Amino acid sequence: MTQQLPVQTLQPMIRVLSDEQIREIHYATLDILAQTGVEMQDPQGRELLLEAGAWESGGRIKLPERLITDAIASAPSRIPMCDRLGNVTMPLELGKVFFGPGSDTTFTLDVETGERRRTTAQDVEDIARLCDALDNIDFIMSMGNPSDVPPDDLYIHEFIGMIRGSVKPNVYTAKNRADVEDIYRIAAAVAGGEQALREKPFMLVYAEPISPLLFPEESLQKIIFCAEKGVPACYPPSPNMGGGGPITLAGAVTLGNAECLVGLITSQLIRPGTPFLYGMNTAALDMKTAIVSYGSPDWSLGMGAWTDLARFYNLPSWGVGGATDSKTVDAQAGVEATFSIMSAFLTRCTLVHDVGYIEYGSTSSMEMLVVADEIIRMTRFMVGGVAVNETTLALDAIGRVRPGAGFLADDHTLDNWKWAQWRPELIDRNRYDRWVKLGRKDMFTRANERAREILKEHEVPPLPEEAEAVIAEVLAERAARR
Repeated sequence: MTQQLPVQTLQPMIRVLSDEQIREIHYATLDILAQTGVEMQDPQGRELLLEAGAWESGGRIKLPERLITDAIASAPSRIPMCDRLGNVTMPLELGKVFFGPGSDTTFTLDVETGERRRTTAQDVEDIARLCDALDNIDFIMSMGNPSDVPPDDLYIHEFIGMIRGSVKPNVYTAKNRADVEDIYRIAAAVAGGEQALREKPFMLVYAEPISPLLFPEESLQKIIFCAEKGVPACYPPSPNMGGGGPITLAGAVTLGNAECLVGLITSQLIRPGTPFLYGMNTAALDMKTAIVSYGSPDWSLGMGAWTDLARFYNLPSWGVGGATDSKTVDAQAGVEATFSIMSAFLTRCTLVHDVGYIEYGSTSSMEMLVVADEIIRMTRFMVGGVAVNETTLALDAIGRVRPGAGFLADDHTLDNWKWAQWRPELIDRNRYDRWVKLGRKDMFTRANERAREILKEHEVPPLPEEAEAVIAEVLAERAARR
């Protein structure tokens, strides 16, 4: 009898660009960098590029193709992101998809009162603790700019709140190089030293140029510092369609590709092999309301396009999902979050941020995070594909069933029911009478109760005493400089 080989499960995915389109965008990118050029306001970045073979013309820095291809070849295809306990929990590599919240909102929905109010430092820590407990949230971002701390120190307080609230990897933001230096100092104390932090990084800086084609000193210096230290960074521009980028998606993606690759080139010139996350943001600037839409399918389609480019460059990619333009956690929020989360999974974008944003990125919502966690879990089941093997084909069960009798009491059902079907945690499947008896709770109410339960019960391992001591030193030094 011929031995049967296991059947490999097909995991569904989509491509947005053909091979020809990818090459066309890549060649157009080379033209932008060599013929149009960029405005480099950072003196160190300017000299770095010129010494490597770029040239200055008409006040802009122009880059040869060689710098681009060398940087792409130099950057690692995998970034082994760890939690702050040193465990590799988020290996950023092509084909894997990870989800987390966003950063720097002005407002939050108060989980106790429902009030839309300014974000505080405690909110940052509380949201990190919520995310720490949600199984399908893989990393942390601040989800707010705290209004109750000194403005010059707010990014330091964001980072402190994230690492106190969660052990999961984090993506942090900063005002300038000085912020990144202080955050690095704290992170090294958490990890047990600079070498330990390089070997097991648990944080990744999120910095941006200004689209179109402007590279400020305070922005590029964040990337330069991280490259000097050999720790991960991402530099996604935001050539939003009709705003910082052309109104057409192909134009926005091409411009964003050029801008992101300048960040990649800079990091690799400082230290070849520096971990760098590729990507961009291509939201649509709504021509009627002038908002940058977080729920528009344009952004998801763009994510598919630049993820195709990421595969062409063999680099992990930055993305977006789980956000909404709705002002409340309602049906619109569910539609837009589900669409973008499904898009992220199907395009296989690597690191997907902004989960839990409402009001086009102005407001954070714990309830939205809880709902999105369920959507991610549901979508992960779908894109996992159909397992076809001896157990799942169920030939023995089919062979012994009496026609018309069903499989409810069959041993195959009793042995496999716990894993064979997707089962909800937040979604309600009760019969109507029981739903009424339980209080007629809608999705928002159930999500709110779940969030408050987590905040009450979930505990996070504390930071090492040495790290808390460094935090106190950093805050004291900053206070003395004010």
